[in-house]
Amino acid sequence: MELALNSGMYHEKQQRELCALHALNNLFQDKSSFSKSQLDQICQNLSPNEYINPHRSILGLGNYDVNVIIAALQMKECEAIWFDKRKDPSRIDTSKIVGFILNVPSNYKVGFVKLPIQRRHWIAIRQINKEYWNLDSKLDVPQCLGDESSMLQYLREQLQSNDKELFVVCTGEVDKSQQWLLPDNEQR
Repeated sequence: MELALNSGMYHEKQQRELCALHALNNLFQDKSSFSKSQLDQICQNLSPNEYINPHRSILGLGNYDVNVIIAALQMKECEAIWFDKRKDPSRIDTSKIVGFILNVPSNYKVGFVKLPIQRRHWIAIRQINKEYWNLDSKLDVPQCLGDESSMLQYLREQLQSNDKELFVVCTGEVDKSQQWLLPDNEQR
């Protein structure tokens, strides 16, 4: 399911276990950035000789791992850089990045029944029209995080949890020169 909001913002909503696909399309604000078949092909390319592919759900419904996201971003000449949560997010030069992908734990449900299985969920966060947005596909509508200061506080709160990981998404060129990371003395 997709939703193009009146503001021109694009927001894909959760279907099956395709949160990585939704996060990528929400990050790039384009429903045609990636398809399930493209991500499945990346899985196949990453492990061509595996009967059960370790980069996605056994049932082939999605649940893609970080390797698939990294390979997909590289198709767009971007990189996903794992952010060391011992550093403060104010070290990130937000003017040099595409956005963020946050990986969080997610409970597995069948209907209304919560199963004792922990899954991972991918969430895109990016700036649109001078405000930062949580484009989580599980939300009915995107959540406005506000200005840069508010967004950085949101990331700080998320990163206090040991089971959440943040990836900074930037172009390959910005990654090579590490322009996305401000020196210690230039925190925002």
